[in-house]
Parts: sequence; structure tokens; C-alpha cells
Amino acid sequence: MLRCGQMMLAQALICRHLGRAQMGVGEGKSIGEWFGPNTVAQVLKKLALFDEWNSLAVYVSMDNTVVIEDIKKMCWSPSQNCSGAHCSSLLHKGGLGRNQSPAEFCCSWKPLLLIVPLRLGINHINPVYVDAFKECFKMPQSLGALGGKPNNAYYFIGFLGDELIYLDPHTTQLFVDSEGNGVVDDHSFHCQQAPHRMKILNLDPSVALGFFCKEEKDFDNWCSLVQKEIHKQQSLRMFELVQKHPPHWPPFVPPTKPEVTTTGAELIESMDKLFELEEEFEILSV
Repeated sequence: MLRCGQMMLAQALICRHLGRAQMGVGEGKSIGEWFGPNTVAQVLKKLALFDEWNSLAVYVSMDNTVVIEDIKKMCWSPSQNCSGAHCSSLLHKGGLGRNQSPAEFCCSWKPLLLIVPLRLGINHINPVYVDAFKECFKMPQSLGALGGKPNNAYYFIGFLGDELIYLDPHTTQLFVDSEGNGVVDDHSFHCQQAPHRMKILNLDPSVALGFFCKEEKDFDNWCSLVQKEIHKQQSLRMFELVQKHPPHWPPFVPPTKPEVTTTGAELIESMDKLFELEEEFEILSV
């Protein structure tokens, strides 16, 4: 599952730097041991703090709930020439005019990797979620989904009828180095055979959806699609999308890079107790 998470993160970075047209031992577990989708999502969230070049904001939903207010607070970050206090005041105290955006001042939107861990059943996927699950792959912001079965992790990139199309990150390729003239033989970068397929109902119910929003307008469009294509057509929702931070939750504090000299592994090791159980989801039932 770690390799599947790497594939989702890599796809987000492709969208970040190249656009979609160019698609082409931490955690206290041993190598080869199963990592669930939720655990991998938390790993990506922590490791992204150490990647200053990409400046990627990673938001992992909690309790099947995506909070719009928290995401915008995290993604609107002050520039080096901006006073953080002044910027925050403009954003949260209504200092902007009706037709003015923060981008006109000193803030910039951090590209967003949005991960939504879900539990779509107890032992098997509840069929009531199938249509909504498929709708997520149709969204232009989709990065696919992490999932599979215990000890069989896959990266799902689409669907055909009632079958999911997936890539197996455990299929290894030979290392490719650039040639003297800078040309790269990218033959092994592409699938040598048709992608694998799996019946949707054979998927383990523990999954994680991924979405990439390069700009704020992409995120706003994603919110509209969720309301239109998923919530209005679903009596039992896969996840909730709310405007304001729930009052009974702890205050939301955007994550920041720890002031330590580290590769990130030490930080992830501190999470082994918090995310030991992959089943820490609210069980949804009809």
C-alpha cells in the first residue's frame, strides 16, 4: 500500500508541474507488512511537510467529513513578503472586498492533495455506494483511489462498467538513466499490457479517494460536483462536505514543518500508536 500511496502522490506532482496532458520504516511496521489506505494517507500528509519545492498542501479528511473552511485556511498561505497576521486578518475577518480575492494581495494558493479515507462497508462494499464511488473517477480533479485487499494493494485509476481498472505498483521495472544527450528511454514507463481489472464488489471496503486541486477554482468546482453528482443523488452519503469547522472538533491548525533535522522518518514513527488500527472509521450502515 505504501507503493500505491507513492503512485497517488506522484500523480499529484505530475499534475502540479506537468499538467494532466503529460501523464505517461516508518509507522512501526516491518517491510512487506500491510499498510491500510488511511495509514498511508497520514504518512503522505506528514512527509509532504518536508517537501518545500512542491509546496503541496495535503489534507486528509477525518470522520468521513471534508471541511471547506479548514482546507481554504490551509491552502491560502502568506508569501515571504507578507505579514502572516495581516493576511490571516484579511481572510478570516472579511477584510477583502466582494470582488477581491486574496491572490490580489500577498497570498498564494498552495496546490491541494485531498485524500478522503473511507470505510464503505463492514466486510464487503455496500452496493449502495457503488454509483457514487464511480462518480468520483469522473471528476477532473480525481487522482484515483487506494485500496485492494489485505496483502494486495492496488492503485485504482478508473472503471469500466462494474469493474475497476487498476495498476499494481509491485510490478518492477529496470532502472532507467538519462543518456549522454539528455534523452531518456521511457519504454518501461508505460504499461506493457492492458491494465488489470477487478469487480467493484470484490474490493475491500477500506479505501482512500484522492483529488488534486491546483488552484482554488479547481477546489470550488470539486465541491460543486460533490454536491451535484454525489450528495443529491445519494440517500446514504459516502462522505460529508461541510462549510464550517464542526464546533465539537478540536481547533484546526494547519500543519507546519517541525523544526528538526530529519528526513521525516522520525516524525512518522511517532504515529505508530495513533494509527495502529486501520478500522478507525465510523461504520456506515443502511
